[in-house]
Amino acid sequence: MDEILLGKIEQKIRETISNKDEIKEIIQLLSNIDDSKSFALGVVVGRIYNAFYYQSKRILNREPTKDEFQEFLKFVKNNKSDLENLW
Repeated sequence: MDEILLGKIEQKIRETISNKDEIKEIIQLLSNIDDSKSFALGVVVGRIYNAFYYQSKRILNREPTKDEFQEFLKFVKNNKSDLENLW
Protein backbone atom coordinates (compact mmCIF):
# COMPACT_ATOMS: atom_id res chain seq x y z
CA MET A 1 0.00 0.00 0.00
CA ASP A 2 1.19 3.52 -0.71
CA GLU A 3 3.03 4.86 2.37
CA ILE A 4 1.18 8.18 2.35
CA LEU A 5 -2.14 6.36 2.12
CA LEU A 6 -1.16 4.04 4.96
CA GLY A 7 -0.23 7.06 7.05
CA LYS A 8 -3.66 8.58 6.43
CA ILE A 9 -5.35 5.36 7.52
CA GLU A 10 -3.27 5.27 10.70
CA GLN A 11 -4.16 8.93 11.26
CA LYS A 12 -7.86 8.03 10.95
CA ILE A 13 -7.39 5.33 13.60
CA ARG A 14 -5.82 7.89 15.96
CA GLU A 15 -8.66 10.30 15.19
CA THR A 16 -11.19 7.57 15.93
CA ILE A 17 -9.53 6.92 19.29
CA SER A 18 -9.62 10.61 20.15
CA ASN A 19 -13.33 10.81 19.20
CA LYS A 20 -14.15 7.66 21.12
CA ASP A 21 -16.88 9.29 23.23
CA GLU A 22 -18.83 10.42 20.15
CA ILE A 23 -18.55 6.98 18.62
CA LYS A 24 -19.68 5.38 21.88
CA GLU A 25 -22.81 7.57 21.75
CA ILE A 26 -23.57 6.32 18.23
CA ILE A 27 -23.05 2.73 19.34
CA GLN A 28 -25.29 3.13 22.39
CA LEU A 29 -27.98 4.75 20.28
CA LEU A 30 -28.00 2.18 17.47
CA SER A 31 -26.94 -1.16 18.89
CA ASN A 32 -28.27 -3.54 21.46
CA ILE A 33 -26.08 -4.76 24.31
CA ASP A 34 -25.51 -8.23 22.84
CA ASP A 35 -23.71 -7.05 19.72
CA SER A 36 -22.23 -3.71 20.76
CA LYS A 37 -18.62 -4.88 20.37
CA SER A 38 -19.28 -6.13 16.85
CA PHE A 39 -21.17 -2.96 16.04
CA ALA A 40 -18.29 -0.84 17.38
CA LEU A 41 -15.83 -2.72 15.20
CA GLY A 42 -18.12 -2.12 12.23
CA VAL A 43 -18.21 1.62 12.90
CA VAL A 44 -14.42 1.79 13.23
CA VAL A 45 -13.76 -0.30 10.12
CA GLY A 46 -16.31 1.79 8.23
CA ARG A 47 -14.46 4.96 9.15
CA ILE A 48 -11.15 3.41 8.14
CA TYR A 49 -12.56 2.08 4.86
CA ASN A 50 -13.98 5.50 4.07
CA ALA A 51 -10.56 7.06 4.70
CA PHE A 52 -8.89 4.38 2.54
CA TYR A 53 -11.23 4.96 -0.36
CA TYR A 54 -11.33 8.77 -0.11
CA GLN A 55 -7.57 9.14 0.38
CA SER A 56 -6.88 6.76 -2.53
CA LYS A 57 -8.85 9.08 -4.77
CA ARG A 58 -7.25 12.19 -3.29
CA ILE A 59 -3.63 11.01 -3.08
CA LEU A 60 -3.44 8.60 -6.01
CA ASN A 61 -6.00 10.44 -8.16
CA ARG A 62 -7.88 7.20 -8.77
CA GLU A 63 -9.98 4.57 -7.11
CA PRO A 64 -8.08 1.85 -5.28
CA THR A 65 -7.17 -1.26 -7.26
CA LYS A 66 -8.26 -4.74 -6.23
CA ASP A 67 -4.71 -5.42 -5.02
CA GLU A 68 -4.73 -2.27 -2.90
CA PHE A 69 -8.09 -3.26 -1.47
CA GLN A 70 -6.66 -6.68 -0.58
CA GLU A 71 -3.77 -4.91 1.17
CA PHE A 72 -6.33 -2.83 3.05
CA LEU A 73 -8.18 -5.99 4.12
CA LYS A 74 -4.91 -7.52 5.29
CA PHE A 75 -4.16 -4.35 7.28
CA VAL A 76 -7.60 -4.51 8.95
CA LYS A 77 -7.20 -8.22 9.69
CA ASN A 78 -3.73 -7.70 11.18
CA ASN A 79 -5.03 -4.87 13.38
CA LYS A 80 -8.41 -6.38 14.27
CA SER A 81 -7.60 -7.09 17.91
CA ASP A 82 -6.26 -3.55 18.42
CA LEU A 83 -9.38 -2.11 16.78
CA GLU A 84 -11.67 -4.27 18.93
CA ASN A 85 -9.85 -3.18 22.08
CA LEU A 86 -10.59 0.48 21.47
CA TRP A 87 -13.84 -0.01 23.39
